[in-house]
Amino acid sequence: MQLRREGAGTALIDPIPLGSDLSALAPALTGPEWVLHAANQDLPCLAEVGLAPSKLFDTELAARLAGLPRVGLGPLVEQLLGLSLEKGHGAADWSRRPLPEDWLVYAALDVEVLVELRDVLARELAEQGKLEWAMQEFEAVRTAAPPTPRAEPWRRLSGVHKLRKPRLLAAARALWEARDRLAAERDIAPGRVLPDSAIVAAAAAQPDTAQALAAMPTFRGRAQRRLTSYWFGALEKAYALDPAEYPRSAPPSDGPPPVSRWADRDPEAAARLTAARATVAEVGEQWRVPVENLLQPDLLRRLAWSPPADGDIRAALRAGGAREWQIELLAARLEKAFTTR
Repeated sequence: MQLRREGAGTALIDPIPLGSDLSALAPALTGPEWVLHAANQDLPCLAEVGLAPSKLFDTELAARLAGLPRVGLGPLVEQLLGLSLEKGHGAADWSRRPLPEDWLVYAALDVEVLVELRDVLARELAEQGKLEWAMQEFEAVRTAAPPTPRAEPWRRLSGVHKLRKPRLLAAARALWEARDRLAAERDIAPGRVLPDSAIVAAAAAQPDTAQALAAMPTFRGRAQRRLTSYWFGALEKAYALDPAEYPRSAPPSDGPPPVSRWADRDPEAAARLTAARATVAEVGEQWRVPVENLLQPDLLRRLAWSPPADGDIRAALRAGGAREWQIELLAARLEKAFTTR
């Protein structure tokens, strides 16, 4: 964990020797504004160890609302502060101990100018008349509920869409679950145990023996050869399933169908979505705000598929979690788009 406070310098805290008990930090961190970059990635993890901000400023989100073309921390620092952050260790294995000195320097530099960057972005937002918008967005991120556990987390496997048949999906699921168990036992990232690409490739190939699995490229290495029986055992369990136990080809969803099917299933809804997207794009261009930050795409699709019976788009936006600044910009325009197709 990298911490910096103006006047106090930078501190690097290793949670591993502390058993991830960071409660001693809470008194010092309660009250002051937290400055984070892409806060929605960090806050759930910090909440798990009892740390939560009472006030937040998200530099990535601020840059998006300011209409800046590149919102990564490095490009922002370079563009707005004229500095270049050291690169090179972002993809390193940070579970390694002890951490090398140059890695520690890299970690410290990540927060070295974060407060200064925050101030520059706040001034830019104020000049554009968007600072209040940003504050509403930061508060929404700060108070967001913990992510709901996915019903089928294995479907997040990169490349799983290539597996069309339920039997192949069952094999991918079995390998994912086996990898997840092993990663938890070893306390390392699942991707370091076995890459997603290897899981998808093995599921697609359907090897019928452990030797056939071991002959596949990713499974030939010494580390994976020691686990051949473990991985093939997972596949065998999948192969032994009754077809009724296979996962469905498409993930379960409580939302509208895929947009590609709208024209056939509900042409009126398809027309509403086209008009609504054009409206949001126009407003986004006018205010230099990315459309996905102007309104959540999922909320827009839900409104277009099933608009409120009373026609009150403003209330529907609010019920869907839209912030007041978004409602003020979009409600009247979306009502018009839905009724003047």
